[in-house]
Amino acid sequence: MQYFVSAILLLIGEILFMDYANLCFWLLLLPTLFVIAFQLWWILPYTKFYSQEVCEASTLDSENSIKIMTANVLMTNRKAEKLIELIQNNNPDILVTLETDQWWETQLKPIEDDYPYRMSCPQENLYGMHVYSRYLLSESTTEFLVQDDIPSIHTLLTLPSGQNIRVHFLHPAPPSPTENEESSKRDAELIMVAKSLADAELPIIVTGDLNDVAWSNTTRLFRKISKLLDPRIGRGMFNTFHADYWFMRWPLDHLFHSAHFTLYDIRRLSHFGSDHFALFTQLNFVHSDTIKSQPEVKADNDDKRFAREKLTSEEVSESDVPTPS
Repeated sequence: MQYFVSAILLLIGEILFMDYANLCFWLLLLPTLFVIAFQLWWILPYTKFYSQEVCEASTLDSENSIKIMTANVLMTNRKAEKLIELIQNNNPDILVTLETDQWWETQLKPIEDDYPYRMSCPQENLYGMHVYSRYLLSESTTEFLVQDDIPSIHTLLTLPSGQNIRVHFLHPAPPSPTENEESSKRDAELIMVAKSLADAELPIIVTGDLNDVAWSNTTRLFRKISKLLDPRIGRGMFNTFHADYWFMRWPLDHLFHSAHFTLYDIRRLSHFGSDHFALFTQLNFVHSDTIKSQPEVKADNDDKRFAREKLTSEEVSESDVPTPS
């Protein structure tokens, strides 16, 4: 989006201030138009001008509805009361918090009476994770799939109707000079989870801070292999990071799901002191294949080869991912 806007401004400047008869005008104009078209090609699916990938829920079935709130709290953020207020106002059935340490676990104790099923993995390294659920969780495990200090949570969730759903909560480490010089570890975690989901029969939800934008090669590869859908396509970007800078924001917090759901609501919530906004999504489980007719991205041979290379380089496998069933 930032490149697109910059190119539009550059185009306006060229038209207003340059001489059309000058060759330099055309040598600048044509590349500028190309940049605009190229960037628009990537971001157009995440606008309302594109067809929706996930169908709207025409009715809401309370027995088969699930509200999920994904919140990266920023471990050093001390405005816990704002997050609690956000939780109370939006009343999610499932809350996953990221970057939560022992201090945050203590601060969130007031909400525990509303969430009888919980999983906690407090850590002091910006990768702690907690899950709070009103619905039954079973076969729940906390795993360290690629790195010894980067957890993920995997569970079987049971809706009030009795329908079971596989849910995976992820927060892979991003590439950075102080952590991982390359994105290989993050990519491997996403790919191994995707491959473990490819032939699953149960409904699936994957959510968390993936430290990657929705249109990146890795996130697209994750969706190609897992066959999961993105409810934002045709609706908006829902940029969740950085909460403090309106002009520099990207969609880093995601929710993907299988074709067993329709979408009732998706929103970016208000600022609560973190560098991330929380993402709120309400899905409705349906007993039909209505969404499977929607177009989906598919993995080709190059994608599959790249996925194998990533897993081999990190010496991990999709068999390491828990498969609650």
